[in-house]
Amino acid sequence: MPQTLPLSVNAPAIQWYPGHIAKAEKALNANLAKVDLVIEVRDARIPLATSHPRLQRWISGKQHLLVLNRVDMIPPPVRQAWTAWFRAQDQTCWWCDAKAGTGVKQLQQAAIRAGEALNARRAGRGMKPRPVRALMLGFPNVGKSALINRLVRQKVVDSARRAGVTRSLRWVRLGQDLDLLDAPGVLPPRLDDQQAALRLALCDDIGQAAYDNEAAALAFLQLLTLLEAQPAAGVAPGLVEKRYGIPLGALGGGGPDVEGWLAAAADRHTSGDSLRMATKVLDDFRCARLGAIALELPALELPS
Repeated sequence: MPQTLPLSVNAPAIQWYPGHIAKAEKALNANLAKVDLVIEVRDARIPLATSHPRLQRWISGKQHLLVLNRVDMIPPPVRQAWTAWFRAQDQTCWWCDAKAGTGVKQLQQAAIRAGEALNARRAGRGMKPRPVRALMLGFPNVGKSALINRLVRQKVVDSARRAGVTRSLRWVRLGQDLDLLDAPGVLPPRLDDQQAALRLALCDDIGQAAYDNEAAALAFLQLLTLLEAQPAAGVAPGLVEKRYGIPLGALGGGGPDVEGWLAAAADRHTSGDSLRMATKVLDDFRCARLGAIALELPALELPS
């Protein structure tokens, strides 16, 4: 199972469960009986951290399509490794880049095929065919709304690069074959796995009120040094120094001096403002300015 580092021994726990998510989850449970298909969207950089523990309860015998969005933000070998890993779990995954539209047509065709299978069963019971009703489900900010807009080929739901934009459920008609239910991002009421919570924070898949940017950036720098030793992850040797002009030195115990680096980088780039520098580092990762980097790899073991 992939592992990462905690924020720090002094950092508060990452927890975020705003009222609109709690309210939306109640509405979601009320609509599940109307749904034939669950289209689950995860972040390709962290496929396991964006897996909801209640998923199997929500699927409950319904057909399930697993979508890994932001495929452009991970190296191709990681995509291949995850494809094989999920196949070993008897799960087919559909890779998409909702921003560019990559993989969207294939996903649409898979959903329509699911609808055809549904209507074949309905016909066998003497019932009339109807559009398949699909629920678009996933953590905040994994790209559900952008994916719906791509499927419909017009902006029918609001989409932005931050968590919490979608706040209520909405049905969207996709031609004559598919009705989509767009749901707000859902999170467990409590994030017990704080290493997974850290990955959600780094990928901006949780509200920014849940964590401290400086602590998250320091943890990210530590994580980069570990991932650099895993070529498949996509961290180029010396990436931090090449990007910011400041080498990431080591402490006496051998670990990276991330606090010293942040102070030096802030002096050079943000007039000594370490919070601004931390935010810059996180934004550079989130916008792929550091390159395509995967924070989770199949069967990757990192020291905790």
